[in-house]
Amino acid sequence: MAVLPENTDFQMSLESAKKPTYTFIIDWSARQISGMDSGLAAMRQAAEIILQNERFRWQIYSSDFGSELEDLAGEEYDYIVSEIPRRIKEAFSSDKRFLSTENFVFSEPGEDHMICTFDVVTVFGSFRKEVTL
Repeated sequence: MAVLPENTDFQMSLESAKKPTYTFIIDWSARQISGMDSGLAAMRQAAEIILQNERFRWQIYSSDFGSELEDLAGEEYDYIVSEIPRRIKEAFSSDKRFLSTENFVFSEPGEDHMICTFDVVTVFGSFRKEVTL
C-alpha cells in the first residue's frame, strides 16, 4: 500500500520573483512622511536610519540593526580611522541589499569632531554618505 501517489513527477522549476522595496519616505526637515518610494531613494533612507540608531539601544529594533559609532567619540584618531569602516560595514551587513561600502575619506574640520564620507553600493546603485563624530 503506497502512501504517496505513484508515477508523480516532483521535478518542478522554481522562479524567484524580486519584490519592490517600497517604503515611506521621510522628509526630515518637515518631520513628516512625504510619500512612498523604492529603489535607491529607499536605500538612502535605510542607510540614514541604520547610522542614526545605536545598536542595542531601542527594543523596537532587533539586535542586528543599527550602528556602533557613539563609543568612538574621544578615542585616538588612528583608532577611529581603523574602526569606522569595519563598524559601518557591520551595520549594513544585516540587509542583503547593501553590497559594500568603499572609498572612506576622513577630515577633521574642528578639534572636537571628525567627518567620514564614503560610498555605499547597493543592488539599486550607489550613493555618497557622511558620518560626523
